[in-house]
Parts: sequence; C-alpha cells; structure tokens
Amino acid sequence: MSVLVVGTLALDDIETPSEKAEHVLGGSSTYIALAARLLTAPVGIVAVVGGDFPDKYRQLLQSSDLDLTGLETLENQDTFAWGGRYRTNMNIRDTTFTHLNALAEFNPLVPDTYVDSNVICLGNLPPKTQSDTLDQVSDKVFSACDTMNYWIENMREELDGVLSRIDCLLINDEEARQITGEDNLYAAGRQVLALGPKILIIKKGEHGAILFIEEQVFIVPSFPLKEVRDPTGAGDVFLGAFAGSLSNESVIGLDALKRAVVYGSTVASFCVENLGPYELAELTNADIRERSKLFRGVTEWPALHEHL
Repeated sequence: MSVLVVGTLALDDIETPSEKAEHVLGGSSTYIALAARLLTAPVGIVAVVGGDFPDKYRQLLQSSDLDLTGLETLENQDTFAWGGRYRTNMNIRDTTFTHLNALAEFNPLVPDTYVDSNVICLGNLPPKTQSDTLDQVSDKVFSACDTMNYWIENMREELDGVLSRIDCLLINDEEARQITGEDNLYAAGRQVLALGPKILIIKKGEHGAILFIEEQVFIVPSFPLKEVRDPTGAGDVFLGAFAGSLSNESVIGLDALKRAVVYGSTVASFCVENLGPYELAELTNADIRERSKLFRGVTEWPALHEHL
C-alpha cells in the first residue's frame, strides 16, 4: 500500500491578514506526505534540501513515520524558499519571492523499494522532472500529478507530454481554464481529459472539487469551517489524502475515486485551520474518521418523493 511523493521541501514565509511567520516548513512533498500517511503506509519522499534545512523539521518528518531514504541534501546550497501574502479574500495570494536554491539541481532518484509503489504523487515540479520520474517507476503504478500556471504558460509542450502518460491530473479551476481557454469548467474538464489523463480533479478551494472520469462527474463541497487561518498547502494535502485512500483500493473505479475525493476534502479542511503543516503531523486516524462522518452528514440528502 505504498505511496511515493516526489516534490519539494521548502522554507516558507507566510503572511495572512492576521499573522506572519518566517521559515515555516513547507513544500509540496511535506503537505502531500503528511496527508497520505494518515491513510496508508509506507509513504516515501523524494526531494532535495540544502545544508540550512533545520534538523527539527527533518525530525518532524521522521517522527511522522515518513521514509526519507529518497531525500537528498546538498550541503553547499540553501533550501528552496518561497514567500506568499494572502489578501483579505484568502482565495487570492501574491507570491512575494521564489528562490530555487537546491531545487535548481534536483534530479529525483526513486529508491528501489518504491519503484512498484501503489501510487506516485508528482508534486508541482517542472514537467521534465515529472517525466524523468515516471521513467523510473513501473507502468503499473497509479500516477497522480499536479502542475501550475507557470508550466502551463512556459512549458506547454513538455507538460502535454506528461499529461499523455499519467492516470490523474489535479489542478485548480484557474489552471483548467488556462490549459483549455474554456470558461465553462465542465467543458474545460472534458477538454483536459482529451489530452491524455484518464481522471481529472478540478479543485475550487472553498467551493469544493469536481471529479471527471470518462462521462462521469462527481462533485464535493469543501467542509464548512468557521475560520480559515492559512490555505497554504491545502491543494497538496488534498492530493496526499486522495493518494493515500487510493493506495488501499484493490480496484480503482468510480466508487474508489469518489471515496478518495471525500478524504481529500476532509483532510484539506484540517490543513487550513492552522498556519503551516505542523498540526497535520499531530492528526490521528480517529480525527479523520470523525470529520469524515460529519462531512457525510453535511452532504447527505433524503430520497425523492416516490410519486415523482
């Protein structure tokens, strides 16, 4: 039931309307892996950090039962760093800086024990890096992939090559429209599927997510929260919980995908309640079960009248 996570480890500077923090543990690998380990094991990380990566963060990942065999440390480099400032409407975020640092020399090497993983999560990385990683794993591995507007705009040919190889693409609504030029999300979803991925999930932040597979569509809301403290990493957490759920399925069909999407939304709701990923490391299976039950209650509806 193994999940392999290939992405970034980062030191983030985060500013919201109410608080500010520097050198927060971040990166797609961090959020994806911490979410996946709530639903499956083992979970391995392939990423790179610099010599400045704090020991306390490495220890946090290890104490969360994450396998760091694939983590490379470049002692003469600094760790990938990113800064983001959220506006009053926390769906809107401005990037204040991006320093690639060690990430500029990242050449992922998949450990032998993860070549036949149940699921591989390709975090937000250059399309060539994602493709090179796919070359190292079995064709039987279920591949779930993220991307972003920069790669869509500047490396579209390489990205299309990745889309033709993967099982599932997870993007937000803005990215779906950018890929297709289509305003209607349902039409955009069909056009993205035509590019190659068998499954598409369009994430809509506080408005939930849409699953597309063949002619089927499944929609889930986000879990209702009184307060959103920090949306950083929520999309990656969705991917991690989605992958962790699928790794337990003997057959990845529509029911399994629906279940995985619900888990993705459920665990992502915990992520946005706190600043950074630290509370994710403290979550338990019992926490997930309880909120999943609440989520089910929110989305259930009674049967139609028999005379209709």
